Amino acid sequence: MKTITLALIFWSAFIPFANADYERNKAVPVEKVLFGQVLSVRNITEQELIQDKNQGWKTFGGALIGGAIGNQFGSGSGRGVATILGAIIGGSISHDRNPKYQEKTLLLVELMIKVNNGDEYMVIQDLDHRMLFQPKDPVRMIYLANGTVRIDKQM
Repeated sequence: MKTITLALIFWSAFIPFANADYERNKAVPVEKVLFGQVLSVRNITEQELIQDKNQGWKTFGGALIGGAIGNQFGSGSGRGVATILGAIIGGSISHDRNPKYQEKTLLLVELMIKVNNGDEYMVIQDLDHRMLFQPKDPVRMIYLANGTVRIDKQM
């Protein structure tokens, strides 16, 4: 029996579907479909660093609070200087204390599939809680025109 192992690590297969459940109503051109059965299922996680998109708001909030505190000191032009210095210091402290990146855990599923012609494939794809796989489940291996592969249960 010929065994072909195809590991579609998320660089090629997962990124287009990253952080999104399987979209059944999205039209995508299909190049090829193979039918088979799940041999094994393994849930895995992958860590990814993502840029904090709230960094600017956190820095702004720190500057606002620092300016409000600085405004409590002095009088006349001294109060204006204290307000500006408080805003600069508050913004700087807030910017330095908040991480620019957050760690995100990606939930993936590793499937070993035996197609009808006897070949075996290993596919790693995003975990879809609406489509959980079990060994012996009949599946379709869908090759999409964008170069990715998606495993779907046969209905």
